[in-house]
Order: sequence, then structure tokens, then C-alpha cells
Amino acid sequence: MSRWAWVEISTSAIRHNVGLLTGLVQPAQLWAVVKADGYGHGAIAASHAALAGGARGLCVALVQEGVALRSAGITAPVLVLSEQPPVQLRQAVRHELQLSVYSVEQVRALEAAGAVAHPVHIKIDTGMRRVGVPAEGAVELADAIAASPATHLVGVFTHLAMADEPDDSFTELQLRRFDAALSAVRAAGHRPALVHVANSAGALTHPDARRDMVRVGVAIYGISPGDALDLLVADLGLVPALSLRARVSHVRRVAAGDGISYGLRHRVAADTTVATLPLGYADGVPRRLHAVGGEVLVCGRRCPIVGVITMDQLMVDVGNLPVRVGDEAVLIGEQGTHCITATDWAHRLDTIAYEVVCGLSGRLERRVV
Repeated sequence: MSRWAWVEISTSAIRHNVGLLTGLVQPAQLWAVVKADGYGHGAIAASHAALAGGARGLCVALVQEGVALRSAGITAPVLVLSEQPPVQLRQAVRHELQLSVYSVEQVRALEAAGAVAHPVHIKIDTGMRRVGVPAEGAVELADAIAASPATHLVGVFTHLAMADEPDDSFTELQLRRFDAALSAVRAAGHRPALVHVANSAGALTHPDARRDMVRVGVAIYGISPGDALDLLVADLGLVPALSLRARVSHVRRVAAGDGISYGLRHRVAADTTVATLPLGYADGVPRRLHAVGGEVLVCGRRCPIVGVITMDQLMVDVGNLPVRVGDEAVLIGEQGTHCITATDWAHRLDTIAYEVVCGLSGRLERRVV
């Protein structure tokens, strides 16, 4: 019943990466970010691998993601990284998910949900302007948490906006703002056990941001957090954990001048062989990848994607290679001496590797290897 297009996940690569990163950031704890189905790698497998590699906790974006981990038997600490709708808080409490709080309203919602001394982390906005309590409001919020029977303050954190650009001074400004707010919280008598700032980029490039714990996402999957960190990631020895593969479903000889796919926008210059792969933009292969130089590894060679990528299929010009139905093709990963990475896709598509791997749809089976 297996489909001829799938994602392979190397849990040993995730364990390896977490082990390296844990050594880098110690004595800080490493909590692995497994939101968005483990950045497309499969949250359950990624979580088990990360914990085996030395992670002390896990981070998710949604209550549903945390509940899925609990349903899979994972008992490690799980932090939900943003405030959640009040209707979901009973579930969060029942499954012992630590919660981010940045408003008194969320504290009141936890009271209404029947929480008792539930562990919460204050998120402080130090300049990213996405979510978080303003730095000047951190003490008031900490006081409200301490006064409520529903909540117990265990952490204070912020999120870095520019850590993937190590030379940008904004990270230092955020750290100064955070430290001032944290000092005020402590001066008011509050003693959070976990202070955390660093994401993947911060953990790699800003030792001052490591604090009690780091929240590492994309790096545990062997993906660089940004172009400026590519060499650092390679030197550290992080390895990609994901590959995207398919089997050739059709092979056709086409004549010079023939058009390929919808709109016949690509016409072959000479007689050639076109191989069809049974996956497309419904699986997360961007429709325009053909137009920006997208390639596939077939028979150990780089071959161009030709014609508009369709919902369920894409075509590859394999020239005169002896390709047959059933042969394996690699869209992301290694074959022979060649390698195509999610970062390669990102560079061609003018995006980031996060979007590439998170965009691989649930139609693709995740095979743990």
C-alpha cells in the first residue's frame, strides 16, 4: 500500500544533532522545538529522538500538538510557546502542558479552567513586536500570577528577532531589555526557575543568550537557521535528518520541440527522455520550482525539472539516462556523490528552509530510518 513518494526521517541524525548541541550549550538545558509536526519531520519520532539525544523538554505551538505528544506516551516537560484560546485550557491543564502567559486575561482564563498552581512562563516582548507582555508590564503580570491560585511561575523568556544575523546589534539590545525586565521581576520577589532566550541561531552564536535553557528547533533537524550560519552548522557537524524521495512512475521519449505540462511552457530543445514522478504541489513541491532551476537526482545525476509542476505529478528531463519505472529519485537528500538540501530549494525559491520542510504535506508518508 505504500505510495511511490515519501519522506525519510533519520532519527539517528536528530539524536546526533541534539547531542552536539547539548554539549555546545551546557550547562544550559536544551528543549527541542517540535511544533508544526516536528518542522515536517514527524513530531512523535522527532521528540523521542531528541529526548534520547539529551533534550530535557519539548516545545510546541498549539495545545493540540502537546496533547498528541502525551497521547504517544511522552511524559517529558512540554511548553506551549504562545497563549491559547480559553476553550483549550482545560485540555492543557489535564495533560500537564506548561503554558506561556503574557496577559492577565490568560491567568483569569486558567482560573476559569480549574487550574491549580499550573506551571506558566511569562513571555516578554523585547522588540520583535509579535506577542509578549511589554517589558514594563512584566512585574505586574508576575504579581498577578503569584496572587492567583491557578498559576505558578516557573519561567521567564523572550524571543530573538535577529539572532540569525550575528553582526546585527539588535540582539544585544533585546538582551539588555530582557535583563532589565528580569531584574525588576526578581526585585519584586519572584524567582523563576527557568530563564530562556536563545532559539537555534541564538544558541549557536550568542553564548550570553543561553541562560538556564535554550529552545532549539531547526538546528536539531540539521538545518541552518540562516545563510550567515551555514558554515558554522557544517563545522559543528550537524547533519540533515530529512530526505524527500519518489519512484519514477512513467517514462516517455519526447521529440525536439515537444511541450511539457500545463501551458506547454517548456519545450525540449532536442530528443530526450522525460520521467514522471508521482508528487506535486499538493505534497509541498512548489509549483514554480521548475522555473527557478529545480533539480532531481536520478541515476546518481542531477536532472532538471521541466514544465509546470502539477498537483500530483512533476516531470524530469533525464536525457539519455537508462531510467525505468520504479527507479528511485531524490528531490531532497543524497544519491551517489550529489546532494540537494532544503536550503538549496530555499535559495532558489527566495524563502527559508523552515518553509520548505514545514510545507511537505501530510499526504507524504514519514518513514523512519
